[in-house]
Amino acid sequence: RTPDDSKPKLVLAYSGGLDTSTQLAYLANELGFEVCAYIADLGQDDVKTETEKEAIKEKARLSGAYAFYCEDLRREFVDEFVYPMIAANAIYEGRYLLGTSIARPCIGKRQVEICHKEGASHISHGSTGK
Repeated sequence: RTPDDSKPKLVLAYSGGLDTSTQLAYLANELGFEVCAYIADLGQDDVKTETEKEAIKEKARLSGAYAFYCEDLRREFVDEFVYPMIAANAIYEGRYLLGTSIARPCIGKRQVEICHKEGASHISHGSTGK
């Protein structure tokens, strides 16, 4: 749908889960933002097929999003984030690779690019901080 230009635009890093769907609805319906939902495909199970992507897109639309992006960042994630992390021996508490946390900068980088493309003045995420 076409966004209402009288409202500020926001790009939400969206997963399609309960937390970010509720966040999207709150931002759109209670705070008055025009919300663009964005999910980064880093190879996770929930965006492997077009049917799965369309289901997430529909959930975003029903929650109040005016637009939806599902960006394939698999190659960039591996080349620019995972390989350097391994080369740096980036290990948490001496035993865990920083898989989830290393994804955040990759996701955020593209999110900012979408903000510029959409003319959005705000950015939000539903990360639990893991």
